[in-house]
Amino acid sequence: MKQDMIVILDLGSEENARLAREIRALGVYSEIHPHDIGAEGIKALPNVKGVILNGGKNRIVDGVEIDAGDLSALNIPVLSVDHKGAAPWAEEMSDRLNAISDFIFDSCKCEKNWNVENFISDQVELLRAQIGDGKVVLALSGGVDSSVVAALLIKAIGDRLTCIHVNHGLLRKGEPEQVVEVFGKQLGAELIYVDATERFLGKLEGVDEPEAKRKIIGEEFIRLFEEEARKLQGYAFLGQGTIYPDIIESGTKTAKVVKSHHNVGGLPEDFDFELVEPLKMLFKDEVRAVGAALGLPDNMVYRQPFPGPGLGVRCTGAITRDRLEALRESDAILREEFDIAGLRGKVWQYFTVVPDFKSTGVKDNQRSYDWPCIIRAVNTVDAMTAEVAQIPWDVLQKITYRITHEVDGINRVLFDLTPKPTGTIEWE
Repeated sequence: MKQDMIVILDLGSEENARLAREIRALGVYSEIHPHDIGAEGIKALPNVKGVILNGGKNRIVDGVEIDAGDLSALNIPVLSVDHKGAAPWAEEMSDRLNAISDFIFDSCKCEKNWNVENFISDQVELLRAQIGDGKVVLALSGGVDSSVVAALLIKAIGDRLTCIHVNHGLLRKGEPEQVVEVFGKQLGAELIYVDATERFLGKLEGVDEPEAKRKIIGEEFIRLFEEEARKLQGYAFLGQGTIYPDIIESGTKTAKVVKSHHNVGGLPEDFDFELVEPLKMLFKDEVRAVGAALGLPDNMVYRQPFPGPGLGVRCTGAITRDRLEALRESDAILREEFDIAGLRGKVWQYFTVVPDFKSTGVKDNQRSYDWPCIIRAVNTVDAMTAEVAQIPWDVLQKITYRITHEVDGINRVLFDLTPKPTGTIEWE
């Protein structure tokens, strides 16, 4: 391990992610772990130089105040901090950062050795140690997270990686073809393409509750990989592009679930692969930096974020094939017009949502009773908070005209003005 590490123990603060990012900004690697990991659990982590006990308003769990137990056996510095919320953090930012900086560099004697190159080197070592001479099946969606995992695994174990791309019928227009072209042909990866559209849509028929949809999609993904791995024989590991915001939003011991992620909350109890998740402590911007350092092309590194359940969480309520197709077509128009307007790379994420209700409109000089299409466009650094992007009015007018005139089943277009919080980036 080339990097010194500061461990943040979650004692109920909502500022864990912010604190981790601030420490990394100082040039020192940090990881967040549950309050009850204990001294032995911390000792098992590589190169830990100090521990921060990060308390906050969620410190009372089920009526009991949580603590970190006895850490004296560690024989390393321990700092206790307590965050009351976003406002006090902002007001006391300078003092807190000075105190944390003094703790990290003066008390813990850390070096500023957290950088992308060292992270890659460390992860390659850790992957080789975990996998040994085994083989890995990677859930390759084609998004930045799974693509970076693929690049790391290729660097670590070479041709003992097999990528499986599943078309669950919930991908964006042209996406399956693009994944096959880039990974199967351009990068020469061992790629298996599986068209499971009917399987997934059949399982989702009539299901309208968001968490139930995510669980179904997640479990079907895992089941499918189990089936494919049996065909390949000898594959004991499953690679996944889990990142830290996925884990946070899926719930911790001190925080309630915001939403489950297919690679966190949907694993079946009889899951028989060992997970390989080299990015699970990184934020989205850090993942992109790793991808660029690994030499992935820009159009892959800065590709639009896309949730594991795909369009399934943007076709809200019970999914129907006609509404799903309207969603796919409206999303394609939105992305095309953003490209034309020069907004690609300037807006972090943008997509459409087609909800499960209708409104009265007029199309072709007669009454229509069709769905609305909602445009979502946000900017963020780490996906933990997000601000609504300001889109030029003429661009929105053109998109509205095209969607209402070119997409069957849609008669009005809306623009979502809600930041995160109070909304999440996705609608489900």
